Amino acid sequence: MANFGACTALFTVPRLCYGARTSEEPLRAGVPRPSLATQTPPSPCGDTAALEGAEGKLRCLRNQEQNSPRRRRGRDFQPHVLLLACVEEVKPGSVKRGEAYVLRRVLWAGENAECLRVVPACAELSCASSWLRGALEMSELLRRELITAAYELGVAHPPGYPLFTLLAKLVIGLFPFGSAAYRVNLLCGLLGAAAASLLFCTVFRLSGSYAGGILAAGVFSFSRLTWQWSIAAEVFSLNNLFVGLLMALTAHFEEASTAKERSKISKFGAFCCGLSLCNQHTIVLYIVCIVPWVLVQLFRKMELSLGHLLKLGLCFLAGLLPYLYLPASSYLNRARWTWGDQTTFQGFLTHFLREEYGTFNLAKAETGSSMREILVFQLTQMKSELSLAVLTLALVACLSAALPTKRQKWPVIWLFTGMLCVYSLFFAWRANLDITKPLFLGVVERFWMQSNAAVAVLAGLGLAWLISLGNAALENSRALPCLEWLSAIALVTCQVCANYSACDQSSNYVVDNFARNLLSSMPTGAVILLRGDLPGNALRYVHYCEGMRPDITLVDQEMMTYEWYLPKLAKHLPGIYFPGNRWNPVEGVLPDGTLAFNLLRFLKVNKHKEVFVCIGLHEGDSTWRKSYSLWPWGTCEKLVPSEVVFDPGEWIRLTRNLYNWTEDYGRFKPSSWEAVANEEMWQARMKTAFFIFDLAETASVTAETKSQLYTFAYTLYKEIINSHPKYPVNWHKNYAIACERMLRLHQVDVDPEALLSETVKHFLLYTEKAEDDPQRQDILQAVKHLKKELQVLRKMKKKDLKQQAV
Repeated sequence: MANFGACTALFTVPRLCYGARTSEEPLRAGVPRPSLATQTPPSPCGDTAALEGAEGKLRCLRNQEQNSPRRRRGRDFQPHVLLLACVEEVKPGSVKRGEAYVLRRVLWAGENAECLRVVPACAELSCASSWLRGALEMSELLRRELITAAYELGVAHPPGYPLFTLLAKLVIGLFPFGSAAYRVNLLCGLLGAAAASLLFCTVFRLSGSYAGGILAAGVFSFSRLTWQWSIAAEVFSLNNLFVGLLMALTAHFEEASTAKERSKISKFGAFCCGLSLCNQHTIVLYIVCIVPWVLVQLFRKMELSLGHLLKLGLCFLAGLLPYLYLPASSYLNRARWTWGDQTTFQGFLTHFLREEYGTFNLAKAETGSSMREILVFQLTQMKSELSLAVLTLALVACLSAALPTKRQKWPVIWLFTGMLCVYSLFFAWRANLDITKPLFLGVVERFWMQSNAAVAVLAGLGLAWLISLGNAALENSRALPCLEWLSAIALVTCQVCANYSACDQSSNYVVDNFARNLLSSMPTGAVILLRGDLPGNALRYVHYCEGMRPDITLVDQEMMTYEWYLPKLAKHLPGIYFPGNRWNPVEGVLPDGTLAFNLLRFLKVNKHKEVFVCIGLHEGDSTWRKSYSLWPWGTCEKLVPSEVVFDPGEWIRLTRNLYNWTEDYGRFKPSSWEAVANEEMWQARMKTAFFIFDLAETASVTAETKSQLYTFAYTLYKEIINSHPKYPVNWHKNYAIACERMLRLHQVDVDPEALLSETVKHFLLYTEKAEDDPQRQDILQAVKHLKKELQVLRKMKKKDLKQQAV
């Protein structure tokens, strides 16, 4: 048993080699290191024997990987990487696991009774019941910030969305059942149903086809994107309503027979254009197409006078009146959560134009996919969302405009086609996100609903034109209307069947459970420094709207860097002292006269509070490292004074069962916030083990203490690995490295064969699942040597057993 080969030499590690690290990496304890309490770790399973000797020249560097995607605004998070490289040269790489870019904010972000009466009852019930069901089986909140802003009567993120905020507050106050999120999601479902009805009206007015209207309303309503975003508290269903309303008014204007009727419709349309801009600004690209078209029509009919033009302008401005809510809310300053200071004209303009995110961009200072790539993605998405048959019918409608008939209004068809092209081209030009990343694609694709609505209307017109062409050729055959209805019903049914399971959110409480677990795990009176959309929006909603853990104080890290945050909201954060008006790494008076403070100063004046960060700390301010360390606390970290002694056994006890998380790993779509929350909670399970291992690797401690830390880390890793059949791929690598470390501790209570077998097994599992790891070949080369050592070890054990038997 004395010569177990060269395994130790294979893992001669002078020090850890990390990839680019950020202050947000959770298991980096900070500088200086925490003091360590020496104690005997719990006895792990099995026996240990030292593996000594040397064979070959292979030297491997390795890192433990905390592969948890961080959600934040303005930058990608690349976790530090597990390195396993051969010989002298080691190049740090990184394993990207679905960037969760937190784009909090994105670019710009009664039709007449006769038409509504002709909607067949079955179609109206189908659309409405779909949206109502979606609202009742609501998605658990991807955008709780909008609900919180409405509940508190604050201002939402730029450009403010005053109309949605006011409608949501009205619904929260009037509906007597369900949570605030339930009520707002129900509102969005009803708005989606109304949007579907307006698309039906548009097609029916232009073609006289019931089936064409059903097709347009059905394929759009039951597409995955529309369905998904009409059962969540977001502005998209209201935007879809305005898209349908403007298209329906355009069709009505084209059909109007008198100057009085056209004047009335144009004024109402101008009001609706202004009102629609109080929601999502992307609709301006449709407005800039419709307005000139209407003005040209009025001019050609000699109905456009200076007085009428002035009235249209006043109607448009009247539609913008909800924006008065922004300065009113900001002036009253009663909301515990709000965004910006709109009490000045410059502040209002900054918010309205989204200057904090980049006007006419999806994100500030981001370089994304090319215009061509985005257009190709959009076309592919249209085919997936609406089907190839619907796209073909839309193309048929465009071709039909060259052969106008009495039943179809070809100028409107060209207008809708132009709106579709202008919107798609402009958006592809300005959508500066890398859509090859799942979460970024999820952000961008939501804005394609606006173009999908135009395609759906064109498809309905295309179907109607084909049937009218067939009737002309076959002299009004009775079979054609049946074929028209069968085609429409078949396409809508296919949409429902294809997307129901993906859009059924009746059991989705992932983000809600994420927030509740985080708040429940905090000690009494804690302060949480929030960062990113996931923890920020989710925790604020549960805390403010549902009153959970009123003893806790939520402070937004990134908002503290804005000049308006503390002057506006500090009074709503009782018990917290702010030694200035703005967070800045450099203390003192800024050029504009603002008194700035850094994080270290903030922590010193709030020593009476336990402070946690969720998720990660701002990279720009490292002053806290002088006197504090970050200790893992589930998916968050605790800021602990450096003089506090770290007791690994006690910390394991405190953090072992913080959360009650039952979601299976990898069950959600990578582009969803549910996947982000699930990933965070799973990675939280191993953070304490990683932290302790990292201390063993880097802290200046005695050999005995280092051995204890390695044993603690190995024991905890083993417990976690054996408790779950499926887990993040980086766990394989971390556990394999922890097993290797145990081989070198010269302990007698862990079986070296078992450790070596586990090391080989989990390194191989890692290489199978992480094919994009740049160090994969180095790992495989090391595994070959490990296998040889394992064979030698087993032969020696057999030989020893034979000798003992003799």
